[in-house]
Amino acid sequence: MAESQIESTSKLKYGKYKTQYNHYTALAAGTVTDLQAFSCPNGNAYMGMKMWVKSFEDCVELFQSVGMQIGFSIADEIEIYETEPIEPPAEHPYAYDINFNPF
Repeated sequence: MAESQIESTSKLKYGKYKTQYNHYTALAAGTVTDLQAFSCPNGNAYMGMKMWVKSFEDCVELFQSVGMQIGFSIADEIEIYETEPIEPPAEHPYAYDINFNPF
């Protein structure tokens, strides 16, 4: 899968914007242990999040970092998809819409 150009142009519900970031959705199976600030029972779960970052590598880094900070250990590969955004880009990379589905 090829990455987008460095400066991408996308369209949100309220108009167009230009940014140096690309929008991705990432998900992975793992283990929830004493989850901080989110609701999911301890045990096996999928974690998903949307994010604005520059590259696939940055996406993996942010996903792993957020997971470790909130109590999620990745068990397998991280699936990454280039997706249309819901939230606009910001001055710095960020993640949003973090969710969990136990299995």
